[in-house]
Amino acid sequence: MPDCGMLSRPHHGEAYFVVLPDHEAAPAVAAVLRTATARTVTYASGRPWLVGHWSDEEMTVAEAGATRLAVIGRCAFDAERLAAEASRLRDPAHLDLLARTLPGSFHLVAALDGRLRVQGTASGLRLVFHARVNGLTVASDRADVLAAATRAELDVRRLAVRLLWPVPHPLPHLPLWPSVTAVEPGHHLTVATDGVTAGHRRWWTHPEPVRTLADAAEDVRRALDDAVGARTKAGGTVSFDLSGGLDSTSLCFLGAARQEAHLIASTWPGRDPADDDLAWARRAAAHLRGAEHLVWPAEESPLVYEDLLRVDDTLDEPTIGVMDRARVLAHLPRLAARGSRLHVTGIGGDHVAWCSEASYHRLLLRRPMLAIGRLRGFRALFHWPYGPMLRTLADRRSYRRWLAGSLADLRAPLPPPVSGALGWGVPPRLFPWITQEAGRLAAEVLAETAPYAEPLGADRGQHADLHAIHDTCRIIRQWDQMSVRAGLPMASPFLDDRVIEACLSVRPQDRVTPWRYKPLLTTAMRGVVPEECLRRTSKAEASLDAAEGLRRHGPDMQALWADSRLARLGLVDTALLKDLTAHPDTPGLREAILYSTIGCEVWLRTLEPFDKEDGR
Repeated sequence: MPDCGMLSRPHHGEAYFVVLPDHEAAPAVAAVLRTATARTVTYASGRPWLVGHWSDEEMTVAEAGATRLAVIGRCAFDAERLAAEASRLRDPAHLDLLARTLPGSFHLVAALDGRLRVQGTASGLRLVFHARVNGLTVASDRADVLAAATRAELDVRRLAVRLLWPVPHPLPHLPLWPSVTAVEPGHHLTVATDGVTAGHRRWWTHPEPVRTLADAAEDVRRALDDAVGARTKAGGTVSFDLSGGLDSTSLCFLGAARQEAHLIASTWPGRDPADDDLAWARRAAAHLRGAEHLVWPAEESPLVYEDLLRVDDTLDEPTIGVMDRARVLAHLPRLAARGSRLHVTGIGGDHVAWCSEASYHRLLLRRPMLAIGRLRGFRALFHWPYGPMLRTLADRRSYRRWLAGSLADLRAPLPPPVSGALGWGVPPRLFPWITQEAGRLAAEVLAETAPYAEPLGADRGQHADLHAIHDTCRIIRQWDQMSVRAGLPMASPFLDDRVIEACLSVRPQDRVTPWRYKPLLTTAMRGVVPEECLRRTSKAEASLDAAEGLRRHGPDMQALWADSRLARLGLVDTALLKDLTAHPDTPGLREAILYSTIGCEVWLRTLEPFDKEDGR
C-alpha cells in the first residue's frame, strides 16, 4: 500500500487555528503547530493560547483577568461587548446562553481557571477537532493540522467509506486520520485543567417544530436580517449573489435595506436557453436602489468538472465541492477588484426555508387526513410510484435498524427517489467501479457504526433536515477556505445557527407543501422583497451545464483515472471508470454517481505536493 497519508500544515496561507491549554508544555507543542507566518494569542501567563492564520476581521478576543474569550468568524459582537461577557463568566457552562443568542457564524473559544471550552456551529459549517500532541489535548478547526502534528497516516478504511454514495450519518464525522477526533455539530469540547482530559457535551438541540407560519415569520425575517447585518455592519463594499431565485434575492433586499455597505449584486446566467434566472434577477435588480448590478457573460461561466487536475487547495477531507470549484470561484477576483471585501451567497435557503417530505411519515400518524392529501399532491408533483411510496410509509424501522439493513444492499441499484424522500434518507450504495476490497472496508466501518448510531432528530423529517444541512455545510466549509485563497471570503447567512433555529421551529406542514413554493420564506420576506419577485415558483437547474462539462473535460477525466491514486490503494477499477467517462451521454451520469469517487481522487492528489516539500 503506497504511503499517501503523511501531510503538512496548510500550505497556501489558508486560515486555521489551534487552541492549546495553559500548560508548561504548550510552547513546545505550539512550535510543532506553528508555521513561519502564524499569529499567536497568549494567556496571562505568556504561554500560547491560540496559534494559526486568521484575518483581523475574523478574530475578536477579549480578556478579563485570567479569563479569555475569542470569537473566530463573522459575529455582531465587538471586543467591548465580548469583554463584558468575559468579566461575567464564572463557569464555561454559562457560555451556553451566549452561544445560543449571538447572530453570525463563528467558533467560540473560552479559557477560564485553566479550563478550555471550544465549539463550532450547530450547522456543521464550523467544526472542531482535537488530538493528543506531545501529551497535550489540542483543538483545531482543521483535522489535517492535527494529523500533521501527530504525524498520522491515512486510515484507508475511512477513505473507503467516503466512496459510498451518499455517506450516511454519522460516518461523515469520522476524520480520515485515527489520531484525530471530531466534535459533532451542536456539541462542544472541554479540556480539564490538566491539559489532557477531554470531553464532549451537547449545547444545541433541534427546536420543537410547533410554530405556525404567521407566528414565526417575523422571527425568521429578523434572524435573516441579523445574519446579513453581521456581514454588512463593517461598511465598505459587500457583494451578493443575485441568481434570480428567492434565496439570494431575499438576502440582497435585506442587505440593501440596511444601507450599511455599498452593495454589488452579482449574476451568473446559466447556459441553458430555458433558464429564466437572468430575467428574474433583472426584475429584482430594478428595485434594488443604490445597488450595482453586474451580469457576467454566460459563456465565461466555468462548467462542472473544470480544472480538476489543477486543484491544489489544502483540504482536510474529500469533498464533492471540487466539481463546482471553478464555477464558485470564477467571479471572486473580479468582485474583489471592484472593492468587495466579502461575498454573500444564498446557499442554504433550500435546506432551511424548505424541508424534507419525510416529515409526513410522522404526520401520517398524527394528522392522517392532512398528510394523505399532501402526500397525494407530492406524488403527482414528483411522479412517485405507489408501491415504493406505500412501502416506505409503512416502514417503521429505527434509524439504527435502517442503517444496519443497508449493509445487505450496498451493491443494489439505487432505489426510487421516493424511498429517500420519505424514509431516513437515500440508502448508501457502492457503484460497480468500487472494488470488492473497498466495499469490504466500507462495510466493516458501517457495521461497526450502525449499532451505536443515533438519528439527528426525533423523527425522519428532523433527521433528514439536519443531515442535509450538515452535508451542505461540509461542502461550503471547503468552498469558504478556497474563496479566501482566491482573494474574497464568502458567507452564507441562511446557514447561521439563529436562522436555522427560527426556520426549524416552524411546523413541517407549513414549511413544505405541494401547493406552495417556499411558503416560509415568501411569508417572512413580504414587505421586504417586492411582491412580483415573491411570486416566482420555478427553479433553474444546471443539468445542461453538467452534461456539457463532462463532454468538454473528458480528457481530464481520463487523465484522473490513468494514474489513479485510488487505484494504487486498490479501491477503484480504473478500466470501468475510463469506459464510463468516455461516454458522457450515459443516462446514469445525469445523477451525481461519480461525485464521491472524483472527490476522493482529487483530494488524494492534493496531499502529494506537501509530502515532496517536506522531503518525505
